[in-house]
Amino acid sequence: MSLEFRHIAHAYGQVRALEDISFTAPTGEITCLLGASGCGKSTLLGLAAGLLRVQQGAIAIDGAVLADAQSSPPPEARPVGLVFQDGALFPHMTLAANVAFGMPKASRARADEWLARVGLAGLGARYPHELSGGQQQRAALARAMAPGPQVLLMDEPFASVDIVLRRRLRRDCRILLREAGATVVLVTHDPAEALDIGDRIAVMEQGRIVQFGTPQDLHHAPATASVGAIFSGAQVIAGVRQGESVTTAFGLWPPGCVLGAVPDVAELDLLVQADRLDLIADSEGCAVRDVHAMGPVTRVLLEGSGAEPITVETAAPVDAGQAYRVVPQPGSVRAFARS
Repeated sequence: MSLEFRHIAHAYGQVRALEDISFTAPTGEITCLLGASGCGKSTLLGLAAGLLRVQQGAIAIDGAVLADAQSSPPPEARPVGLVFQDGALFPHMTLAANVAFGMPKASRARADEWLARVGLAGLGARYPHELSGGQQQRAALARAMAPGPQVLLMDEPFASVDIVLRRRLRRDCRILLREAGATVVLVTHDPAEALDIGDRIAVMEQGRIVQFGTPQDLHHAPATASVGAIFSGAQVIAGVRQGESVTTAFGLWPPGCVLGAVPDVAELDLLVQADRLDLIADSEGCAVRDVHAMGPVTRVLLEGSGAEPITVETAAPVDAGQAYRVVPQPGSVRAFARS
């Protein structure tokens, strides 16, 4: 079952949280909502779950409207499962009772089946406080999946566990959800998590989706410099167009360094990888602020005019007392209109 958002807008009083959100989470895929705190991703999830009423637009499952400004069924009346950051298990119930909650009494066998599927076989008689954080999240996933929801909504489900366990949980969760054929929308602020688990990613900024696509789309063809920085680890440098060249705080960068045509606007955002920059000793160049040896390469932080910093990773020797010009390698820079 696909989950579709159609021109969704939402406000808290005078504060606009969402503006004209439209996309479809495809059937059987994991779609990640990625963005910084306050960008609107949890609001969007709350609207789909029925925790918030739709003010503008509509939400549909397989083309049939689930909620709009005229009709907003409560969470328990929606074919949707929910997994929260802290699991939200009932502390006074056993795991089996938690998973079976809200289902017919005959569903105890189904609860045990789902506990086994998430790696908690034989633990049905335990209580949440007797489990680790990772086990609690697995139990929360079992509880959400046991009723057979058409759509599963997950809000930062791995944020409360340590990074090593988080990686394992993501891997196991992705395999389980794909095997179950679930349609999933997962909220995260972590790009690595979105890449690790998502089939598609909706990147949100200030209540809008700036790009929606596969991880490959976002990595190889970012719509904005900020999206490119998120998924490639590149840095964003301000530039001003000067013919086909670009003036930066680190000097004039020639047209050959830009991949493709330079946008026909005055102000630019330039996306460049630290390891695609060369350093040329020049007494009128940039001052070195820090030199950090990192095994085979050295990371150098330089200060441009106006104190704008840039990071260079190089295998060449660096003199901390020397000034350097920063020169991008041919075709290493992506240029975007300033956002």
